[in-house]
Amino acid sequence: MRAMKRFQRSDLLQRISGLLQNNRSVALLGPRQCGKTTLAREVAAATEDATYFDLENPSDLARLTDPMLALEPLRGLVVLDEIQRRPDLMPLLRVLLDRNPLPAKFLILGSASPDIIRGTSESLAGRIAFVDMHGFNLQEIGTDSVRKLWLRGGFPPAFTAQSDADSLQWRLDFIRTFVERDLPMFGYSPAPETIRRFLMMLAHYHGQTWNGSEIARSLQVSHPTTRHYADLLCGAFLVRRLPPWFENVGKRIVKSPKMYVRDSGLLHALLGLDTFSALESHPKLGASWEGFALENLLSVLNERNAYFWATQGGAELDLFYIDGNSRLGVEFKYSSAPTSTRSMHIAMNDLSLDHLYVVHPGSRPFPLTEKITAIGLPEAMELFAK
Repeated sequence: MRAMKRFQRSDLLQRISGLLQNNRSVALLGPRQCGKTTLAREVAAATEDATYFDLENPSDLARLTDPMLALEPLRGLVVLDEIQRRPDLMPLLRVLLDRNPLPAKFLILGSASPDIIRGTSESLAGRIAFVDMHGFNLQEIGTDSVRKLWLRGGFPPAFTAQSDADSLQWRLDFIRTFVERDLPMFGYSPAPETIRRFLMMLAHYHGQTWNGSEIARSLQVSHPTTRHYADLLCGAFLVRRLPPWFENVGKRIVKSPKMYVRDSGLLHALLGLDTFSALESHPKLGASWEGFALENLLSVLNERNAYFWATQGGAELDLFYIDGNSRLGVEFKYSSAPTSTRSMHIAMNDLSLDHLYVVHPGSRPFPLTEKITAIGLPEAMELFAK
């Protein structure tokens, strides 16, 4: 069997290590199978004194039968993997992190859910820094594999599979495991088939503004129920809810968020797309490119400063980003020769943009107007990461 290629995730490693130097604890949150454990073991291996607990391992769970007795004597770095299995540890961690001098710092890993985030926020406020984890991005795997990354997505087992068919099967199995095992493990009990149907509907609404009432009618559930489902999937980092930007510009602004399946490979599995040829001929091609490029850009940006913008009159901007005093816009176009549009000029004027970038599949940047530039995705990531 062919050996799996290792991809360096040096930016994430440096960020985690830097935060551990300046904080008492760090929480690494992200979907299952996105590479959290691999990163955490690399951090632990580079630490002189580290202790690792995998809370899905029965022997490690047994070591924590009396958690204070097990954790209090430890020194250096303590890693707690899959913390959602032991939420009762959160109040204890607060006590351990308040010791002075502090003998041990903690790296906490979890498949992000609202309960995890709420638990850490309430118990460890002021004692913890957060890192949101993602699958591979384009900077990590290299530009030669952009089509492969786009089709298969960034989950390491899906991306490194020996064939597209093997990758698709892994993704289908991942979806089944998530709806049948992971959600119940988080303490939620919607019917697996209902969540699966909801995910498939979101795939068909990918890149569109949220219309919970329409989805609720299709699923024959209430509007609050669909909002609850969306909250669950966003909390698990499988779905992105991109908030709208609105300010008083004298126009009727769209105030519903846009929804995306965050991993392009999971999107394509839900749409039944098994090859790149199938993707190229699918009506969702443009929306798939938009979501793929958006996630890659947001992996190098501060997501809290990212929005989309649209008016009831039809003008729209896929991504509005505030960088200090700069206001930047991004449009995603699956075209080798994109052009400026009336909608772009309206966005430039209404949002007082300093510059607008049109991210396309090509590689050669070229100006469309004085303040509008067409740019390839790798170049855009490099530009926005500065």
